[in-house]
Amino acid sequence: MDLAPEQLQYLTTTEVLKESVTIPKSSPKTFSLITLTLVFPLSFAVLAHSLFTHPLLRQIETQSPSNPKLPQEWARLLVFQFCYLIFLFAFSLLSTAAVVFTVASLYTSKPVSFTSTIYAIPRVFKRLLITFLWVALLMIVYNFVFIASLVTLIIAIDNKSSLLFLFALALILVSLVVHVYITALWHLASVVSVLEPVYGIAAMRKSKDLLKGKTRMAAVLVFGYLSICGAIGGVFVSFVVHGGQNSGVFVRIVVGGVLVGVLVIVNLIGLLVQSVFYYVCKSHHHQGIDKSALCDHLGGYLGDYVPLKSSVQMESMEI
Repeated sequence: MDLAPEQLQYLTTTEVLKESVTIPKSSPKTFSLITLTLVFPLSFAVLAHSLFTHPLLRQIETQSPSNPKLPQEWARLLVFQFCYLIFLFAFSLLSTAAVVFTVASLYTSKPVSFTSTIYAIPRVFKRLLITFLWVALLMIVYNFVFIASLVTLIIAIDNKSSLLFLFALALILVSLVVHVYITALWHLASVVSVLEPVYGIAAMRKSKDLLKGKTRMAAVLVFGYLSICGAIGGVFVSFVVHGGQNSGVFVRIVVGGVLVGVLVIVNLIGLLVQSVFYYVCKSHHHQGIDKSALCDHLGGYLGDYVPLKSSVQMESMEI
């Protein structure tokens, strides 16, 4: 990023997106390898898992409750979903760590390479995992409230109670707003966990403070990201998963490949945006961003790892 810290706080939502899109040009090889090894598997898994879960669900729905094979089908579905969630969370955290570390290195004019990024990930991963577990606990509480709202809405419809219906509908709308806020809190807390000496609930508190004054921008960015991902997922299910009878295999493969490619780009930009948004929030609160201190902090993740920059260094070491 070429912008000075005092300029970052004045960036609009559109300018944040433009700044994020230009970042990979600073180190195209590194970002290409990160995209290929981390972001692509994540994006592919998000879409491809429906190719396996939907057939299993159809088999379960068509079977009789007394069928002895029904428990086996449920077991297969649960095992698959469990493995999918583990894979999803792991690559989500790995992608976040890699992109945030690389963007911060570029921001501090620190030499960037795919090897140094991968070497730093194990030290960052534990911090991100702890932060994610706290967010997951918060999401469990949120899901409980959201499900309760849906149940209340169904009861209101069955009983034809307009007052209860309006109450449940308002609760659902509030829950959706809270979901957007929690998502923004999670993404910002992930960046904080990498770039500052805090993680877990402390990182969530820090991100909550940073969001003040920039909540509207965060809501627009998160809502836009979730909407695009939802639209891609919906098109994939409609044309690739359920569109087998109306289109050939080749068409489904082409459409699926295009959608995976689009989701890869969206996820990469999303990771870049959350990194840039962190600096925007820091600048908005006039919190100094000491590049030398940040550079030392990033170097601490590398330990004793010192990459050789050229063959001249190797020759001098041999002498």
